[in-house]
Amino acid sequence: MNLIKITLKNTPYLLLILILSQSFYSCTPSKKTSWPYIFPGTKRYSIVKTAEKYLGVKYRFGGSDPTGFDCSGYSSYVYKKHGLLLPHSAQQQFANGKRIGIRKAKPGDLVFFRTSGWKISHVAIYMGDYKFIHAPRRGKNVSFDDMRKEYWRKRYAGTVTYF
Repeated sequence: MNLIKITLKNTPYLLLILILSQSFYSCTPSKKTSWPYIFPGTKRYSIVKTAEKYLGVKYRFGGSDPTGFDCSGYSSYVYKKHGLLLPHSAQQQFANGKRIGIRKAKPGDLVFFRTSGWKISHVAIYMGDYKFIHAPRRGKNVSFDDMRKEYWRKRYAGTVTYF
């Protein structure tokens, strides 16, 4: 059996290994985050965490605070908490943001849908992996959903970023 003998001669190497392993560990994302592919401390991360805080809040037409949200009231409320002022209209939020493809979307961007007719009528906060969080409709609460579901896939209109 070969054991490594620690001597004053090899101490600098052990110290270097310890420092490198510690710095590598500190760069890996925390397992406690919901969305480990965005870095804590960034605006995107803060928006995602704020959006998650309001899971379960009831839908209220015209609502823009935690007593009840409609879709654009929810996105504008979450963004406002981070210094970004958005209009309380899904169509205007879509028009004012920078359009990007869904493959370039990052957590915190906004995804838009045409749920009634040809114009933009619904907005949600993108969470990554084709998931989003939104205030769906009367009788529902703020919740997660998946863009790959047939309903949303057929109605997807585009993605915008404000970053």
